[in-house]
Amino acid sequence: MKKVILGCALGQCVHIAGLSHFLRLCEEEGYRTVNLGPATKVKKFLEQIEIIRPEVCAVSFRLTPEDFEPLLKEFISGFEKLPYKPILFLGGTPPVAELAKKYKIFDQIFDGEETLEETKDRIKGKRRTRSKKSYPSTLLERIEYCYPLPLIRHHYGEPDLLRTVKGARKIARSEVLDVLSLGPDQNSQEFFFSPERMNPTQEGAGGVPLRKKEDLKAIYEATRCGNYPLLRCYSGTNDLIKWADMLIETIDIAWGAVPLCFYSSLDGRSKKGLIEAIEEKQKAIKHYAERKIPVEVNESHQWSLRDAHDSLAVATAFLSAYNAKKLGVETFILQMMFNTPPSTAPHMDLAKMWAKLEMVTSLEDERFKVLREVRAGIASLPSQPDIAKGHLSASTVYSMFLKPHILHIVGFSEGYKIVNPEILIESCRIGRGAVNLSISCELDFKNDNKIFKRKNHLINEAQVILEAMKIIGKDSEDPLISSSNLTKAIELGILDTPHFKGLRGLKGDVLTSCINGGWDAINPNTREPILEKERLKNLGIDI
Repeated sequence: MKKVILGCALGQCVHIAGLSHFLRLCEEEGYRTVNLGPATKVKKFLEQIEIIRPEVCAVSFRLTPEDFEPLLKEFISGFEKLPYKPILFLGGTPPVAELAKKYKIFDQIFDGEETLEETKDRIKGKRRTRSKKSYPSTLLERIEYCYPLPLIRHHYGEPDLLRTVKGARKIARSEVLDVLSLGPDQNSQEFFFSPERMNPTQEGAGGVPLRKKEDLKAIYEATRCGNYPLLRCYSGTNDLIKWADMLIETIDIAWGAVPLCFYSSLDGRSKKGLIEAIEEKQKAIKHYAERKIPVEVNESHQWSLRDAHDSLAVATAFLSAYNAKKLGVETFILQMMFNTPPSTAPHMDLAKMWAKLEMVTSLEDERFKVLREVRAGIASLPSQPDIAKGHLSASTVYSMFLKPHILHIVGFSEGYKIVNPEILIESCRIGRGAVNLSISCELDFKNDNKIFKRKNHLINEAQVILEAMKIIGKDSEDPLISSSNLTKAIELGILDTPHFKGLRGLKGDVLTSCINGGWDAINPNTREPILEKERLKNLGIDI
């Protein structure tokens, strides 16, 4: 025989949508429910408890705590006289929930901030204990623990170490994210192991000034509370192997993130030449792989941030995964940055990401698995806070169509100021709200013919780019991982962006434009899209 849950909106409260949804969840968990409806007087509720004798009573109140307190006192007075006392649940606003906790009569209190899985657990009488053992300490275990919700990731690093340590503790205690990504300042990234070369005027530029191992350890220890988030950190732009070892030792890095060609002379973030920089990055990727640490090769969106056409972004996503697999990586994280370049339309974004995903997952086998990570484009965020919040939420909703394992939240303030703990926490809650709304959505964007055609077009064009790299590297053992051939592809303009124009040793001859919401290479005379075979033929490469 099914257990019974008796519910009502108490007193003058007429808001029963939340109660109805809650009772529906109870039915899914095997209960029989009785709903007394809105504005139920305390006396009637107590009478029905005596008549029905439910195992659980669910009280809902969505008005102010000042309105609730006299009703609560009246209910407690009558409830204490009942010979039969069921388990009591309360659902209300956070202020109502805080008031109810003081009276210590309710067995479970819901304030609306619970995830669906937490709500179901508590209906079943389970409550996850808040201890280190409750939260898995590896990426794959954490993903399994949170499924079907994606892990929430956010980057953080203020231009002051002490503020960053305190902020990291506050973020961990808020329990809004699963992965905290540390952003070191440029001095740290470039000269951590050569401090004499640091530029004093760049102290704290772009992130937290890390100057010794103990700084990282202090941040890590500060996060050993709340929901014990995983930590990771941006890779350095020099001494990548030393950086990897230090991050493994100090913050138990959840996964390594290393670009393939950027963070070099290509973008000025390191003085190393391309061949040397690519080789160092490949060694770092292999170093993580040998230690069974997942790797993200954050290369593809670096091109899109520089207005590269979509087919090139797809080709470089494949190149990244191909290199990772060849270097021994077993768990590869495919980061897909939406809204980049900023004028990209949502349906063309989905086509581009679908193309990336299809090409990268074609490499999967028993030794190589792909995790999906999505994020909003940092350059796309508006400078007006309220508009930026809407943008962040909308971007999250449609990126959820890719069923990500990791959702990288970008703070809504990125368009006008650095992220502090308060903004980070609010941004993560906005993202979580968007996830909760979209998680059960069964819309299948793959049935959209326009998206489907664009995806196939981008894959075909990306394969032409890869074929061109094989042609120019025909003497290489493997043209797609050869550092000299990757460099040659950039110097010849096979891999090219308009932003390279005028930079020494780079082409910058390609012209790109946003056409019908997607980014294409265009003919400079007609301003119409140009196919890769024609673009490459103009470079002297026949496919």
